[in-house]
Amino acid sequence: MRKLLLATAAILIAAAGAAYSQDAKMSFFVTSVGSGKGADLGGLKGADAHCASLAEAAGVTGKSWAAYLSTSDTDARDRIGKGPWVNAKGVKIADDVASLHSDANGITKQTALNEKGEVVNGRGDTPNRHDVLTGSKPDGTKIADQTCGDWTMSGAEGAAMMGHHDRTGLDDSAAAKSWNSSHASRGGCSKEALKGTGGDGLFYCFATN
Repeated sequence: MRKLLLATAAILIAAAGAAYSQDAKMSFFVTSVGSGKGADLGGLKGADAHCASLAEAAGVTGKSWAAYLSTSDTDARDRIGKGPWVNAKGVKIADDVASLHSDANGITKQTALNEKGEVVNGRGDTPNRHDVLTGSKPDGTKIADQTCGDWTMSGAEGAAMMGHHDRTGLDDSAAAKSWNSSHASRGGCSKEALKGTGGDGLFYCFATN
């Protein structure tokens, strides 16, 4: 009986170790929660810190994180390192910056998981949370005046370009299926405005190392 218990314990420990090692490889996720202030993320510095905090809470340490966000003088594609990137389940999202911004990337509702390895609500779910803040064009470069004051605004003014993490929208257009450049927010940068079009102030995080 004692040998059986020891064997069972060893199996459980090995399984736990395997699960941890899988999670520890994570280098891409959608934030499970936003800042709570709409598109006011505390600028790029605040957004990066939010990525790092969520990753650490999920047990992933030793990585440097950057939010996939453009500003008036920064392109999101230049912030995220060289790749490759995998989600919390070890599924590859893209090999490099070029493939990330091509039709070959692996971002879908099933793969654009949050840092806990959970699927993020998309179109058809309640509530819909598929609008992801980016401030970017499809190629990952900045869009003028669509970054909510470089991620410092949370009122009725301003606008933010957003993508659909589930690659689904109102039609079959390229924009509706875009992970990073689908449409701008309507009614400003507040949490209520973002929720109005199917968002929750979420954004993408990438490990840069």
